[in-house]
Amino acid sequence: MFKRHRYPRAIILQAVYFKLRFTLSYRDVEELLKIRGVKVDHSTIQRWVFKFSPMIEATMHKRKKQVCDSWRMDETYIKVAGKDRYLYRAVDKQGNTVDFLLTKRRMKGSAQRFLNKAIGNNGKPRLINIDKSGANTEAIRIINRYSLTFKKIKTRRVKYLNNIVEQDHRTIKRRIAITTGFKEFESAQRTLAGIEIINIIRKDQLTNPKKSWFATFKSLAA
Repeated sequence: MFKRHRYPRAIILQAVYFKLRFTLSYRDVEELLKIRGVKVDHSTIQRWVFKFSPMIEATMHKRKKQVCDSWRMDETYIKVAGKDRYLYRAVDKQGNTVDFLLTKRRMKGSAQRFLNKAIGNNGKPRLINIDKSGANTEAIRIINRYSLTFKKIKTRRVKYLNNIVEQDHRTIKRRIAITTGFKEFESAQRTLAGIEIINIIRKDQLTNPKKSWFATFKSLAA
């Protein structure tokens, strides 16, 4: 994973962790590393986040603890290149992160892609609490229709039960509020995935956690 890089693994992971864990710009991370005697351009740090976040996410899913079978699903908008894009997210009834997916549109197909990803990584839930979104309702209906098992996902619409996922959205949006926004969709997708990974670590959702959040993060890139 780290072969042919000018900088050692420890420096790269520290830079990526700084960006994903704290509300810092890439130039802020560049300055922090410079204080520590490491000279690296902010654009290089951005490339590291872009490259390593998907790899770390893949390992994270293998180590994530099983969530319960009652989910709360919702989406929130994220600005990318001045346009609204939609971050689909779900947490279980205990507040544990189920999964996440940034999409270009808020529609049935987007909701279905998110659910396919979430179910593929976590198994099929017994129940999903949603808002009044017709797209989300239709996506669940389609998944139930083509399910190979008799187990169908139940839907429920209780507004206050989705407060837990709406509050969880704020953690993500607060993290990106001070930046100038994302310029490219794929960059936004990978950076947001990295921020979600840090939140999953903070929620103690991984097996074999280490002594610190940073040590756990590093172990995902082993």
